[in-house]
Amino acid sequence: MTENLVKTAVIQAAPILFNRDATIDKACRLIREAGEQGCQLILLPEAFVPAYPRGFSFGMVVGSRQPEGRLLWQRYWENAVDIPSLATEALGAAAREANAIVSVGVIERDGGTLYCTQLYFDAEGAIMGKHRKLKPTGAERLIWGEGQTPPPVFETNLGRIGGLTCWENYMPLARLSLYRKGVDLYLAPTADSRDTWQATMRHIACEGRCFVLGCNQFVTKAMVPDDLPCYEELANQPAVMSRGGSVIVSPLGDVVAGPLWDEEGMITAVLDLNEIPRSKLDFDAVGHYARPDMFQLNC
Repeated sequence: MTENLVKTAVIQAAPILFNRDATIDKACRLIREAGEQGCQLILLPEAFVPAYPRGFSFGMVVGSRQPEGRLLWQRYWENAVDIPSLATEALGAAAREANAIVSVGVIERDGGTLYCTQLYFDAEGAIMGKHRKLKPTGAERLIWGEGQTPPPVFETNLGRIGGLTCWENYMPLARLSLYRKGVDLYLAPTADSRDTWQATMRHIACEGRCFVLGCNQFVTKAMVPDDLPCYEELANQPAVMSRGGSVIVSPLGDVVAGPLWDEEGMITAVLDLNEIPRSKLDFDAVGHYARPDMFQLNC
């Protein structure tokens, strides 16, 4: 049996919040550092560029929008990412230098609407594709539009790569759509740092019989610029706003690396893709453990 090994990196870091250009610089540096360690697949968190706006309501008070909220929205919108743009060119150049497939979460600007988008770059720095979050959760619906297409899975020399963002991973049919496309390396960037998220990552690995890479940010309140409009909305936020929890899980649900808590950092693991067919001896969600005569996904 030939080895089929992939070295992966999950980067747990905070952006330079609400500053696209500085965050792009940080992302490129982190990608290069992972590349220097020989990582072939590199994952950065949800909404890394320019920020996951944790704790902000964008001025929503009793059903009406306050002027300060519109000013915060303007700053967020001005620092969002056009696809393609100089920002995506810089990320692509970093992927090319690292000689790695890279996935990074950006807030995508499309006209007057923002989307929580996961971008995928190949090892030559070209954009392979993107996935817009299908269903923003809770207050995210105030600021992000909904994605319009099912999540893609990309055929690469490392295997089939795809994934879902944050609570999309709680959508059973969205997960099933990835399993049907034969996902090997399932990417799950998130903003959820609760202990229950660890159970979700392990469940998906067991259910999909795939490797799961979960990636979160480590963010403190001190990192948030205090000149932001609506900054006072953070008054009751804790000092550590997101403690991380990035993790890599095997197709049998075993934790391979992490979880990483309470600091910025990078976890890496060398994954043997031969574990995937071995894991399907007794379970295959879209094969011998499926009942298409009774249940069907029509997409």
